Amino acid sequence: MSSRTGKSRLRLRLGVVVYLAGLSWLASLAAAQNIYSCVDAKGRALTADRPIAECADRPQRELTPSGVLKRQLGPTLTEQEQAAQEDKDRRLAEKRAREADEKRRDRALLQRYPARAPHDQARAAALVQVDEVIKSSNKRRAELLEQRKLIANDFEFYVKDPSRAPASLKRRLEENEKNLAGQQKFITDQEQEKKRVNQRFDAELARLTQLWAIVGRP
Repeated sequence: MSSRTGKSRLRLRLGVVVYLAGLSWLASLAAAQNIYSCVDAKGRALTADRPIAECADRPQRELTPSGVLKRQLGPTLTEQEQAAQEDKDRRLAEKRAREADEKRRDRALLQRYPARAPHDQARAAALVQVDEVIKSSNKRRAELLEQRKLIANDFEFYVKDPSRAPASLKRRLEENEKNLAGQQKFITDQEQEKKRVNQRFDAELARLTQLWAIVGRP
């Protein structure tokens, strides 16, 4: 092979490499040059290779080099508009989160109470627990009332002059009165707890009735 032929083939190969590299560069350049178009406030149709400043207050279209719509750009928002949009987005996200939580609660409720009987049993069991606490508290209150009678009997010796009663006896009376008041308050709170239990189960039952109807359960 002559040196002239070898040089020709080398030049040919280099030419092919340069040609392919040029095609690749042109293709990447064309892909990067998207087209932006809009109609400005004066009604003029504008196009550019970057977002158009004259249309910052109105929608713009971003097109591929072949003219296919790539995306729609909204108008640039003012600081006040941006804050309003963020607040709107936040409220929408919170609403969606609440709806998702409600769905999770509904699924858990249905799984726990597939029918009316288990729910009635759960209500009865919850009320029995509260009643047991009230029963125990009433027993303690009765004991305190008996102590109160004994203290009153001891005070009979000082009925003419209560100031002469021993300090220890006075402390017993004060502690008894304090304990009685506390016990009575606790019993009252437990009676309110029974109401809360019934209200909770009533609300659950109302929701369950709707869910059972949706899934076709009794």
